[in-house]
Amino acid sequence: MDALILARIQFAANISFHILFPTITIALGWVLLFFKLRFNTTGDDKWMDAYRFWVKVFALSFAMGVVSGITMSFQFGTNWPGFMERVGNIAGPLLAYEVLTAFFLEATFLGIMLFGWKRVPGWVHTGATVLVAFGTTMSAFWILVLNSWMHTPQGFELREGVAHATDWFAIVFNPSMPYRLSHMLMASALTVAFLMAGISAWRWLRGDRAPAVMAVLRTGVVMAAVGAPTQLLLGDMHGLNTLEHQPAKVAAMEGNWETRGHVPLVLFAIPDETARENRFEIGVPSGASLILRHSAAGEVPGLNQFRGAHPPVAPVFFAFRVMVGTGMLMIAFGLFGAFLLWRRRELPRLVLWGLVAMTFSGWIATLAGWYVTEIGRQPWLVTGVLTTAQAAGPVPAASIGTTLAMYLTIYAMLLTAYVGTIYRLAARGRMAGAPEPDLKVAAA
Repeated sequence: MDALILARIQFAANISFHILFPTITIALGWVLLFFKLRFNTTGDDKWMDAYRFWVKVFALSFAMGVVSGITMSFQFGTNWPGFMERVGNIAGPLLAYEVLTAFFLEATFLGIMLFGWKRVPGWVHTGATVLVAFGTTMSAFWILVLNSWMHTPQGFELREGVAHATDWFAIVFNPSMPYRLSHMLMASALTVAFLMAGISAWRWLRGDRAPAVMAVLRTGVVMAAVGAPTQLLLGDMHGLNTLEHQPAKVAAMEGNWETRGHVPLVLFAIPDETARENRFEIGVPSGASLILRHSAAGEVPGLNQFRGAHPPVAPVFFAFRVMVGTGMLMIAFGLFGAFLLWRRRELPRLVLWGLVAMTFSGWIATLAGWYVTEIGRQPWLVTGVLTTAQAAGPVPAASIGTTLAMYLTIYAMLLTAYVGTIYRLAARGRMAGAPEPDLKVAAA
């Protein structure tokens, strides 16, 4: 592999690992606020028990996100110097806004959330939770503003090849930002919903009948039942926006080679870029035209229209189907689980085990969607402004390959430790009626 491909793989590995943790903290901050407000209004200790368990998961996820985010910032200066050289006048301020308006809020008030619930007045603790939840959302907002601008750049002009801002409102509220932001926020909500439902189901199956366990399980299932169908609608809107601004990406997602009407919805195929066709194709007649154009005869762009300027087809094609397939499972589990809770007030063991299996399904769907979004932008880094090859630095392939191997090894270890820690915390969860553990004795 040449240096460019290795650099792309390295950045993909770093951002894939990093995005796992903000995907949890963005929505979990608001869920923690819900738990705290429920405790404040009802006085029921189960909501505070839920808060105290899940704030530990939040803190762990926040720490992992911060550490993994640092490595990406280094890569802008090593592997991708052309990015900041060409668009740094826009990317730099947006990244700075994220630090100033979001990171400081999270870092400052997280300590109060973790350790201050008996040391500060209740309203201060609740206020700290509000500020941290707001900070996570603002962090997502600024990062997605930059990412959306890279897909649909607006509000700038090029002077001697360097981008300069001319309209910050147009930069921030670029055409794809509202769709990308809403889609990501809902992805975070679903990730947290299935994480909570899966961990709580696992605790319940192990015999932990604490009221907090069932309260969190119900919260997760209801979030999934509401959020999964909503995400389907948001995804459709995002897809239509992508069709307008990035038609080559949509052509790769659909595996459509010729611009035409009556395009089938391809359920399975093996795209062959050499032959410019799909092998073993199974599709629904006119399905893609109906979804994208709301008409069976609606014309859908084909990849042959963008020869030499479309993304690699197979990764985008398969990642899109992984994302959609996982989303369909989320809808099924969410709606069926909510129906059973409404009718039976509890879930059968088979459904509980299904939720355990779906614990990290949000990660799978998020990563698949991220690959569709980012690989689908190729060969551009900033659409119409900067290609990926133009942004790459002169780092030797051997150096990138060595650091890539180190990153992958470390990330595998950290991810194993992270998942193991969550399950260890869950296994130590307080059984119904059991006394609070003595922290001094446990530490000794």
